Amino acid sequence: MAGTPHTSVWLAKKGEGKAPRRKAEPGGEGLDRDRIVSTTVRLLDADGLAKFSMRRLAAELGVTAMSVYWYVDNKDELLELALDRASGDMRTPDPSDESADWRDQVRELATEYRKMLVAHPWVAQLVGKYLNIGPQSMAFADAALKVVQRIGVSQDGTTGVLNVVFQFVYGFSTIEVLFKERCRAAGITEDEYFTQVMGVVASQPDFAETHREAAEIMEARMTKSVAEQRQQDFAYALEMMIAGMEVMRDRWRAGEVAGAPPHA
Repeated sequence: MAGTPHTSVWLAKKGEGKAPRRKAEPGGEGLDRDRIVSTTVRLLDADGLAKFSMRRLAAELGVTAMSVYWYVDNKDELLELALDRASGDMRTPDPSDESADWRDQVRELATEYRKMLVAHPWVAQLVGKYLNIGPQSMAFADAALKVVQRIGVSQDGTTGVLNVVFQFVYGFSTIEVLFKERCRAAGITEDEYFTQVMGVVASQPDFAETHREAAEIMEARMTKSVAEQRQQDFAYALEMMIAGMEVMRDRWRAGEVAGAPPHA
């Protein structure tokens, strides 16, 4: 049951797309868009994007696939809705709280984004593919913009800060998710995998000699779990970025970067 095509569910004009039926389809009592989207998110979390299908969703809901199409036009539309639903998991700091330290709020934004990406591994595959301007996503984006504006950087600096924070978190979390999935598929823990890697390094003197400094760093980190190492790296990198934001703000105020305000 194909509807009027459009590039995004969020760009559909009012009145276009699917309106929920007043009466449920046979076997679909209680079926509505909210239930469909919630079940989609649960299936994507459990099985991943590659195994998801409208037929699998319908079976989980206990309805026919055609019943689902009374509420969404197609799979792409459903994935857009699921993407926005996942974004709703992120807590947003209150940018209007003048007593709050913007640094703490930036930390919260980064931490919440990372938690969401790790909790929903499929999201990283959809970001950029779909236009992520649903109400949940935009609420988080608006809060992030207001927090960054509190730093006191230029307009160009505002977009720069947003890019450096969220692209860093996206890359960091995507690698984290892939590593977790690799270990899960191999049936071993992350710590066991890391121990195996260190064992291979230790058994190859040529490798250890050629990459001596890297090997020493890895060996020193063995006192911590992989999760602890990852959190340490994430926190350190985030503090470096925050320090850089302050430096660039001060340089802008001093007229040392492009677009700087005129000296008083």
